[in-house]
Amino acid sequence: MTQEAHVTQGPLTTEAGAPVADNQNSETAGVGGPVLVQDQLLLEKLAHFNRERIPERVVHARGAGAYGTFTVTRDVSQWTRAAFLSEVGKETETFLRFSTVAGSLGSADAVRDPRGWALKFYTEEGNYDLVGNNTPVFFVRDAVKFPDFIHTQKRDPYTGSQEADNVWDFWGLSPESTHQVTWLFGDRGIPASYRHMNGYGSHTYQWNNEAGEVFWVKYHFKTDQGIKNLTQAEANRLAGEDPDSHQRDLREAIERGDFPSWTVQVQIMPAAEAAAYRFNPFDLTKVWPHEDYPPIEIGKLELNRNPENVFAEVEQSVFSPAHFVPGIGPSPDKMLQGRLFAYGDAHRYRVGINAGHLPVNRPHATEARTHARDGFLYDGRHGGAKNYEPNSFGGPHQTGRPLWQPVPVAGATGDHPAPLHAEDDDFVQAGNLYRLMSEDEKGRLVENLAGFIAKVSRDDIAERAIDNFRRADGDFGKRLETAVQALRG
Repeated sequence: MTQEAHVTQGPLTTEAGAPVADNQNSETAGVGGPVLVQDQLLLEKLAHFNRERIPERVVHARGAGAYGTFTVTRDVSQWTRAAFLSEVGKETETFLRFSTVAGSLGSADAVRDPRGWALKFYTEEGNYDLVGNNTPVFFVRDAVKFPDFIHTQKRDPYTGSQEADNVWDFWGLSPESTHQVTWLFGDRGIPASYRHMNGYGSHTYQWNNEAGEVFWVKYHFKTDQGIKNLTQAEANRLAGEDPDSHQRDLREAIERGDFPSWTVQVQIMPAAEAAAYRFNPFDLTKVWPHEDYPPIEIGKLELNRNPENVFAEVEQSVFSPAHFVPGIGPSPDKMLQGRLFAYGDAHRYRVGINAGHLPVNRPHATEARTHARDGFLYDGRHGGAKNYEPNSFGGPHQTGRPLWQPVPVAGATGDHPAPLHAEDDDFVQAGNLYRLMSEDEKGRLVENLAGFIAKVSRDDIAERAIDNFRRADGDFGKRLETAVQALRG
């Protein structure tokens, strides 16, 4: 659904619709005299110019997006009652925003950083947002650590630059980061383009069927273009020569009809198996090994239409993992639980309380029926309708059927760490990932890590960082220690 374009022909007008006589010269007191405050066109243009940017996202500021179509290729009704997944061949309009994480809006695309994967399904039961990354895991497992982690990736309050000391001090003191850091500094740490990388829901989500049965799921989007990555040297060159490389590649591919696509898969775990599973299935720093829960193909995602206006449709697009539809819900994943609040709150601050009314954000296959009124830029869409529920004037009413099934809980409230399962530690999966790599891949991983760790100013920070990788795999740690020592002299 595209936004209707404003008429672009005819006389130029002010924002109020009055015709503009002269758009080349401001009004002055005589020839060469001072500008007059009565020149309302000048004041209107300058005032709008000063306000035509909104606060950029604190994370994921640098991004690009496109519209597309999701098509179901497998019957999944035994696992979920979500209407947009209800039958093979069913199509749903989507909008996908890619991004880097740490960089500002003006940063380069080709950098070593996770890529955001924010996907909006415009379903007939409301918008469903799936907010993940191009990696199946993350750096921390509890949202209370997320602001601290991001502060280490951003600019230091004193130097104004990203500091290796901050990055490795935090990662060394947060051993749960070891798995994601191994991903990040491996070959897939710098994708060649948005089209040539996978996407992941990353978190664990709940599916529930018509019978009320519960399943835990993880989403995988496997690129049909093939995985392509950049070496650090290639990325350094490209970031300097073409900072917009990923955005341009995506836009131009769609313009020429080379529509990128992804095969959509899910891993499915019956709820009864979660408690005894060898890893905590709700720990964002862990994967479910494919031999335990093989991915099942369920659909195809294709991007086939570019936004008409990047600011209106990419910068002002908002996503929240709290946007569920019937048959899909959250899990006890502590990072996901924090994001259920944080994403919506960020967009209420950044875009405004009525951000959901914008064309890119509002439902396309149904309509939003709420009692929320007023606020900044409210458009009066509800007219004189009553703004409360229940009411006897025919207003929208509750269904009485929750979107997801309840999860049993027990015990005392408190600041509890995530529960440990039989094989849970912070290093086993990072070690498994390292051992899956070829010798060439291991060499590049060690080189990438060593180049960054060598920049820290304190030996204890460097040693603590190396020790986490040593605990993941002895060979990994030994090779990294040797490489760092060679660089530090």
